[in-house]
Amino acid sequence: QTSTIKQQRNNPIPPNFPLFLSLSPSLSSLFILIYFCCSVQIVRRRRRSLELVGNMAIDEGGLARRLWFKFREDSVFSLYTPFFVGLASATLHSETTFRHFISQDLHFLKAFVLAYELAEDCADDEDDKNGLRDLRKSAVGRLQMHDTFVREWGFEFPNEDISKDIATTKYTDFLLATASGKIEGERSVLDKIATPFEKTKVAAYTLAALAPCMRLYAFISTEIQGIINPDQDSTHIYKSWIENYSSQVFEEIALQNEDMLDKLSVSLTGEELEIIEKLYHQAMKLQVDFIAAQPISDQQSVVPLSRVHDFSKRHLMILCDFDLACTAFDSAAILAEIAIITAPKADMDGSGQTQLARMPSADLRSTWDVLSTQYTEQFEQCVESIVASERVEEFDYERLCSVLEQLAEFERKANERVVQSGVLKGLNVEDIKRAGQSLILQDGCRSFFQKIVKNENLKTDVHVLSYCWCNDLIVSAFSSGDLNVLNVHSNELVYQESVTTGEIVKKMESPMEKLQVFNDVLIDCRSEGNKHLTVYIGGSVGDLLCLLEADIGIVVGSSSSLRRLGDHFGVSFVPLFSGLVKRQRELADQDCASNWWKPLSGVLYTVSSWAEIQAFILGT
Repeated sequence: QTSTIKQQRNNPIPPNFPLFLSLSPSLSSLFILIYFCCSVQIVRRRRRSLELVGNMAIDEGGLARRLWFKFREDSVFSLYTPFFVGLASATLHSETTFRHFISQDLHFLKAFVLAYELAEDCADDEDDKNGLRDLRKSAVGRLQMHDTFVREWGFEFPNEDISKDIATTKYTDFLLATASGKIEGERSVLDKIATPFEKTKVAAYTLAALAPCMRLYAFISTEIQGIINPDQDSTHIYKSWIENYSSQVFEEIALQNEDMLDKLSVSLTGEELEIIEKLYHQAMKLQVDFIAAQPISDQQSVVPLSRVHDFSKRHLMILCDFDLACTAFDSAAILAEIAIITAPKADMDGSGQTQLARMPSADLRSTWDVLSTQYTEQFEQCVESIVASERVEEFDYERLCSVLEQLAEFERKANERVVQSGVLKGLNVEDIKRAGQSLILQDGCRSFFQKIVKNENLKTDVHVLSYCWCNDLIVSAFSSGDLNVLNVHSNELVYQESVTTGEIVKKMESPMEKLQVFNDVLIDCRSEGNKHLTVYIGGSVGDLLCLLEADIGIVVGSSSSLRRLGDHFGVSFVPLFSGLVKRQRELADQDCASNWWKPLSGVLYTVSSWAEIQAFILGT
C-alpha cells in the first residue's frame, strides 16, 4: 500500500486536473492527493472489469464498449436475482418460472425484429442498411429457433397470443417508441428531421436501446458458464440455454449490434450522444427490472439476503473495515499529507500558544517516506516468515490466530515509531474533517450504506472497525447522506486546543484487538435480547479473524497478503456468485434457510465491487 502511495506522489499532474479554487493553496495540495487516489482507483476498477468480462474480450475503444463499462454494474443486479441464481444452480422451476421467462422472450424477439426494420428505414448509408438487415435476419432466425427450444424443454404454449407481463411491456414499448423517433423528454425526433441524413440519428437511438440487451445476456450466460463444472453438470437442465447465449455465435451478434451503434453515432453532436447514453442506460435498467420481476412462485432462494431472512425478529449486523475497503486510499497517507502540506502554515502562525513545535515540511516528507518504506518492507518480511512454515491441508483457525500474534507485535512497533517521529504533530482538527468530507469512497459504498440505514424493513446496525489513527477522519467521511448513524471504532489522535500532539490513543492495533471489538459489538446486541446475522466486509490482513468469525465474510479488494495467509491456513476464497449458486443447490435439500450461514466455516466470499454486495444483501 505504501509503495503505491509513493508512486502516486511522484506522478505528474494531468493536463485536465480539476482546480480547487475555493481552497487555500495548502489544502488544494491535499485535495490534489485525494484526486490522484480516486484516479488510480478508477484505473483499477476498469482493469477488474476487463478481467470479469473474461471470454467476451471487450475493449474500451468504441462508444458501445464505453457505455457498457459505465453501466456494467447494473448487470450485477441481474446476475444476483433469484431467477439467475436459480437458473445457474439448475434448481429453477422449469414448468412455472422458466416457462414464463421463455414465453416473454417471444415478445422481445418480435420487438427486436420490428425495431431493426424501422432502424433500417432510417439509415441513409447502404452499408448501414445492409448491416441492420443482417441483424434483423439474425433476430428472425432466433425467433424461429425459439420453437425448437420450447419443444426441447417439453413446453406447450397456447395457439393464441401469449400475454405480456408489465416489465416486458415497459421495455418493448420503450424500444418501439425509440425506433419510431419518440424519445422520452424530447420532441418527436422525426418531426425535426430536415434531411434524410438526419434520420440516421433515429437508427442510432434504436441501436442504443438494443445493444445493452445483447451484451447483458452474453455477459450473464458467460458468467454462469464459467462456474459450471463440465463433469458434474453435464445434465444441467438449462445447459442448452446457457450454451446458446454464451456461444461465439451470440457473442458475434452482440458485437455486431455494438459495432453498428458505434458506426451510426460517429456524426452525432454532443447533445445527441447524451441522448444515446440516456437510452442505453434506460434499456439496461428496463432489462434488469424484467429479470428481477420474473415470478419465482413459492420457491425458496438464497438472494437477496434481506428478504430471505426474517429481520423483524433479528438484527442484521453489518461490520466493515475502512481503509481500502470503503476508501480508494489508505488513511495513514492522507493524515501524513495533511501534516506535510500544512506545516508551512503552522510555522507562519506566530502565536506559538496553540501551535505545537513542528519540523519543516521537507523533513516531514522525508521522515514519512522512511516510515512508509520501513513499514512495507517489514510487513512483507513478517508475512514471508509466516508462510514459510508448513502449509495446512484443512482450515486451522487456532494456528492462524497464533501466528497473527507476530503481526500484532509488528503493528504495535510501527505505530510507536510513528508517534516518536512526530509526523502526526500539529494537525488541525478542522483540516482533518475537511479532508474526510472530501474523500471519495469506493463506487457503490456510500449508496449501499445509505440504502441499508434507510430500509425500514430491516433492523440494521452498521459498525466501521478500523486501524485508522483518526476517528474524526472516518466520521467526517460518512458525515453526508444521513450516514452519521454509523458506529465508528478506531484509534484516535490526541488534541491540544484542536491541534494534534502527535500521540495516538491506541484502541485497535492488531487482528486480535479488532476481533475483540467485533465480539464486544455482538455481546452488546445480545445483551439487549436481540438475535443477529453478521456480515463482515474487509480486505486486509487485519480483517482476517473478523471475516472468519462473521456468519458471512466478504472480501473486497485484492490484497495478496490476505489471500496468501488465508490460503496457507486452509481458508477458501470463493467468488460470491459462485458460492451463492452452490448454496442454492444445497437449499433444494433443506427445509429452511436459518442454518445456511455459520461462523468459522473457513470459507470467505470475494467480490470485485460494492454493487455485488448490495445486490446480494438488498437486491434490486
